[in-house]
Amino acid sequence: MQYLLLIYLEETGWQELSDPQQQEVYARYRGLIGELQTQGKFLGGNELQPTSVGSRVQFRNGKKSVTDGPFAETKEQLGGYFLVEGKNLDEAIGIAERIPSASTGSIEVRPVVPRQAT
Repeated sequence: MQYLLLIYLEETGWQELSDPQQQEVYARYRGLIGELQTQGKFLGGNELQPTSVGSRVQFRNGKKSVTDGPFAETKEQLGGYFLVEGKNLDEAIGIAERIPSASTGSIEVRPVVPRQAT
C-alpha cells in the first residue's frame, strides 16, 4: 500500500540554521532516501519552496480567486513529502519517524486511495 508522508516544519527554524547545519540535515535525508530506494519503498518525494512563494486557487460561483502565500498563521508549514510503499500503517509510521524533520516538526501519515482500474 502507498502512503504519503507529509513533512511539516517551522520555516523560520529552517532558515535560522547555518549552511553547514542545513547540509547535515540534507545528508541525513539522502541517507534515508537511499536506504528506502534500495528496499523498493521510496516512490518519490520533494522539498517544497517556502509558503511565501506559494499560491492558493479557489473557484467559487464561477469565479477564480488566487491568493499569494502564506495562507494561514500556523506554527508549522508543509515543507515536503515522501511517497512510500509499506506493508501496513505501522511500517509507514516506522519510516515517518526516521525522517530527519520528525525531530523538530511533525510527519502526517496518510494512506493513498488506490486507483480503480477502468
